[in-house]
Amino acid sequence: MLDRDVVEEFLDCKLEELELKIPKDISKEQLVEAFCQYVEDDYYEWLKDNFKSFFEHGEPDWEWIRRKIRV
Repeated sequence: MLDRDVVEEFLDCKLEELELKIPKDISKEQLVEAFCQYVEDDYYEWLKDNFKSFFEHGEPDWEWIRRKIRV
Protein backbone atom coordinates (compact mmCIF):
# COMPACT_ATOMS: atom_id res chain seq x y z
CA MET A 1 0.00 0.00 0.00
CA LEU A 2 1.41 3.35 -0.99
CA ASP A 3 1.73 6.19 1.48
CA ARG A 4 -0.91 8.63 0.22
CA ASP A 5 0.86 11.63 1.79
CA VAL A 6 4.09 10.81 -0.05
CA VAL A 7 2.19 10.32 -3.31
CA GLU A 8 0.41 13.65 -2.82
CA GLU A 9 3.74 15.45 -2.38
CA PHE A 10 5.12 13.68 -5.45
CA LEU A 11 2.10 14.64 -7.56
CA ASP A 12 2.23 18.24 -6.32
CA CYS A 13 5.85 18.48 -7.42
CA LYS A 14 5.39 16.80 -10.80
CA LEU A 15 2.20 18.68 -11.66
CA GLU A 16 3.94 21.95 -10.80
CA GLU A 17 6.92 21.02 -13.00
CA LEU A 18 4.58 20.38 -15.92
CA GLU A 19 2.46 23.41 -15.05
CA LEU A 20 -0.64 21.21 -14.94
CA LYS A 21 -3.71 22.25 -13.00
CA ILE A 22 -6.17 19.74 -11.55
CA PRO A 23 -9.65 20.33 -13.01
CA LYS A 24 -12.08 21.88 -10.53
CA ASP A 25 -14.39 18.85 -10.61
CA ILE A 26 -11.57 16.54 -9.41
CA SER A 27 -10.35 16.92 -5.84
CA LYS A 28 -6.70 16.38 -5.03
CA GLU A 29 -7.71 13.51 -2.76
CA GLN A 30 -9.57 11.82 -5.64
CA LEU A 31 -6.59 12.28 -7.93
CA VAL A 32 -4.17 10.89 -5.34
CA GLU A 33 -6.39 7.86 -4.75
CA ALA A 34 -6.86 7.18 -8.47
CA PHE A 35 -3.12 7.47 -9.09
CA CYS A 36 -2.34 5.17 -6.14
CA GLN A 37 -4.77 2.55 -7.37
CA TYR A 38 -3.25 2.75 -10.86
CA VAL A 39 0.30 2.32 -9.50
CA GLU A 40 -0.69 -0.44 -7.07
CA ASP A 41 -2.40 -2.44 -9.84
CA ASP A 42 0.68 -2.10 -12.04
CA TYR A 43 2.99 -2.86 -9.10
CA TYR A 44 1.18 -6.12 -8.31
CA GLU A 45 1.54 -7.28 -11.93
CA TRP A 46 5.23 -6.32 -11.84
CA LEU A 47 5.70 -8.36 -8.64
CA LYS A 48 4.01 -11.40 -10.17
CA ASP A 49 6.21 -11.23 -13.28
CA ASN A 50 9.37 -10.83 -11.23
CA PHE A 51 8.36 -13.68 -8.93
CA LYS A 52 8.10 -15.99 -11.94
CA SER A 53 11.51 -14.88 -13.22
CA PHE A 54 13.24 -15.00 -9.85
CA PHE A 55 11.97 -18.52 -9.16
CA GLU A 56 12.38 -19.59 -12.80
CA HIS A 57 8.72 -20.59 -13.19
CA GLY A 58 8.84 -23.11 -10.33
CA GLU A 59 12.35 -24.44 -10.91
CA PRO A 60 14.52 -22.04 -8.93
CA ASP A 61 18.30 -21.94 -9.17
CA TRP A 62 18.99 -22.04 -5.46
CA GLU A 63 22.75 -21.56 -5.96
CA TRP A 64 22.08 -18.30 -7.85
CA ILE A 65 19.71 -17.21 -5.07
CA ARG A 66 22.34 -18.03 -2.44
CA ARG A 67 24.85 -15.86 -4.32
CA LYS A 68 22.32 -13.00 -4.41
CA ILE A 69 21.82 -13.33 -0.67
CA ARG A 70 25.57 -13.20 0.01
CA VAL A 71 26.15 -10.05 -2.03
